Amino acid sequence: MNFIIIHGVYSSPDGNWFPWLKKKMETKGYDTIVPKFPTPLNQTLESWLRIIKKHEDKINEETVLIGHSLGAAFILNYLEQSDKKVNSVFLVAGFHKQLGSPYDKILETFTDKKFDWKKIKNGCKKFFVIASDNDEYITVDVSKELAKYVGAELRIIPQGGHLNKEAGFTKFPLLLDLISKSTLKK
Repeated sequence: MNFIIIHGVYSSPDGNWFPWLKKKMETKGYDTIVPKFPTPLNQTLESWLRIIKKHEDKINEETVLIGHSLGAAFILNYLEQSDKKVNSVFLVAGFHKQLGSPYDKILETFTDKKFDWKKIKNGCKKFFVIASDNDEYITVDVSKELAKYVGAELRIIPQGGHLNKEAGFTKFPLLLDLISKSTLKK
């Protein structure tokens, strides 16, 4: 089992709860990678796909992909374009379409499209969608729609904001618990 954590726009491998989760997974003996993607400068789906290709030898049916915000939309694109199959996917504060926000322009290569949901679901055994009821960027309706498209149960965190550092998420025990219960071998 290995883990790849995908950060979002204006973030990095050192942002939010990523270092904490990486350390927790490595302590349990799991390889965990948090690639650095270009953002917001040179942030395109194509430039992000080039980065993930450097790690593709590690992506297999034992891989767990975890995406935060734009990282979730990127994972959807990756699964749609790749023939790789992964163990599970956690979409945290994720989205799959334009949000009618000032950020839409820098997100458009990731979200201004129709996804092939069947192909995406064929690339993964189990999806998890984790959202907040007061995310300033992503409405609960968008989260519900995303969960429906990927066939996931939606876990809503009350007053969680964007589930990022600014909302107090430098650690994320609930996510670790979900990962442990659903994907890790006993």
